[in-house]
Amino acid sequence: MLGILLEGSIAVAGAGIGAGIAVLGAGVGIGKIGGSAVESIARQPSETNKIQTAMLISAALIEGVALFAVVVCLLIALG
Repeated sequence: MLGILLEGSIAVAGAGIGAGIAVLGAGVGIGKIGGSAVESIARQPSETNKIQTAMLISAALIEGVALFAVVVCLLIALG
């Protein structure tokens, strides 16, 4: 009985760590995108609209991957 409980708690702990790593990676990625976009706009102010559009699309894609990773971790924890 205790072995089954320990296996379940290890899965939940692993899923929590995995979700945390996914969110941390997304935060770092979006931070780098934002920093690079601000630097690019400072160098080429006339291209602001194109840079912002590319930045938002990239940030949305990264956020989608992070959300997918968190959902997979939750499914592992609950499954």
